Amino acid sequence: MASVKQTVSSQTEYLVVAKIGAPYGVRGWVKVFSFTAPMDNLLDYDPWYFKAASADGKTWAIAPVTEAKTHGKGLVAKFKGCDDRDAAARLNGQEIAIRHDQLPPPAEGEYYWKDLQGLEVLTTEGVSLGKVDHLLETGANDVLVVKGERERLIPYVTGPIVKDVDLDAGILRVDWDADFE
Repeated sequence: MASVKQTVSSQTEYLVVAKIGAPYGVRGWVKVFSFTAPMDNLLDYDPWYFKAASADGKTWAIAPVTEAKTHGKGLVAKFKGCDDRDAAARLNGQEIAIRHDQLPPPAEGEYYWKDLQGLEVLTTEGVSLGKVDHLLETGANDVLVVKGERERLIPYVTGPIVKDVDLDAGILRVDWDADFE
């Protein structure tokens, strides 16, 4: 694949939204595994970014997409300079990201998982349970993985459990017993 010349600062926030899979065909197309819901939402974002070779490993470069589309139950894409199966195979495993500011603003009372990560979790009594490390998607509801003195799994259910999210203050308040194992 031809080198990508335009790189961008590592100061910008990026969000990994997909991963490149195996080659598709012999003309440089690749399968793309989207993490967006629905999966074809990925096609709405332009530009896409690849992790660039850099000393800090945090620099992203614009991924020169020439075409991307749904195909069957998945997505396929073609990138500039990727003209054969061997070039496509070299992209296998490459993450695709977008800039955080490319996302539409969430609706009132909704949050991106990325925005919840790192918030301090306090009970309604003011007891700190730790910080949101990440979230898990389950069939019923999302689950906060909170790491403090110990790890806790707290269902993200607004109203009965999650009482308040204050992004500016960095606090997520929950109705949760601090002694609950």
